[in-house]
Amino acid sequence: MPSFPFIRSLAAALGCMALAGPALAQEDLGSVGQRWLNDVLQAQSATLPLRMEVSVGVLDPRLRLAPCNHVEPYLPTGARLWGRTRLGLRCMDGATRWNVFLPITVKAFGPAWVLAGNVASGAVLTEQDAVEAEVDWAAETAPVVANPQAWVGQVAARHLVAGQALRQNMVRPPEVFRAGTSVRVVVQGPGYSVTSSGQAMSAGAVGQNVRIRMANGRVIAGIVSDDGTVEAAL
Repeated sequence: MPSFPFIRSLAAALGCMALAGPALAQEDLGSVGQRWLNDVLQAQSATLPLRMEVSVGVLDPRLRLAPCNHVEPYLPTGARLWGRTRLGLRCMDGATRWNVFLPITVKAFGPAWVLAGNVASGAVLTEQDAVEAEVDWAAETAPVVANPQAWVGQVAARHLVAGQALRQNMVRPPEVFRAGTSVRVVVQGPGYSVTSSGQAMSAGAVGQNVRIRMANGRVIAGIVSDDGTVEAAL
């Protein structure tokens, strides 16, 4: 995924480069935003393996903004140049100071894995389930799963449809035990390690934090390892 702190810092730096010159009318503001965004994304493309595209929307036609000699584009707090977002434009030198938000859409095209067919919820994904293609990473908020090692052998978290790009919220690790199963527990503390057994209080997948009821009735939490052992620290 892109480094959004870097993007925000870059945008902030370029935002200080306000656009000055002849008085800008309201109909010029789309071009102002487009030029500023092109500069930001051009600099950003040197650090990201993605092909960036941006489209600029229109301001509310009911607005009646006074001409401005000095317009400063900026990225609003909490916004990011990714997907559907907005760009701030403020007048720094004009008969009337104003501040407006321009709707924009940022697309980020890069390699990803696209489902070749439908996959049922709970099915284990194999290499044959997806093909590599270029997609818009920014089309959804969930990160794209670009590395096949991160999805082959994983389980579909819901019903998946052909043509969808695989994203992190679409897959989950397979369960290695079910609720009520007797599991091996390794409890580690300062200078010691104790192996025991307990009963899983929920289903467990590799890397997941689960709760285990021990033989004495005590409930502890631990992380499920690759072999199904639960590792806990006290």
